[in-house]
Amino acid sequence: MFGDLDPILHSQARLAIMSILIGVKSAEFSFLLENIKTTKGNLSFQLTKLKDAGYIEVNKSFKGSYPLTTCQITDKGINAYELYVNALDDYFKEFKNNKNE
Repeated sequence: MFGDLDPILHSQARLAIMSILIGVKSAEFSFLLENIKTTKGNLSFQLTKLKDAGYIEVNKSFKGSYPLTTCQITDKGINAYELYVNALDDYFKEFKNNKNE
């Protein structure tokens, strides 16, 4: 049977953010923006959704006189990401099993 998919992660932009953050210690806003290919406003919105869910931490500071936003995944976010990936894997396995019957 198909399991539930986390609605927070079931978004292209949020899944892309989490996929980047799962492999790095932290990432700057500009790095995420460049790699996700979205607008600043949309990236900010998606980061807020992930932060509100407790999946990431967002730190604001300054680099010289310029604002610097960095993000890192939390333990809760790592767990949610792994559960999501495993649930997707189950979907593919279920489809493959049904196709071979």
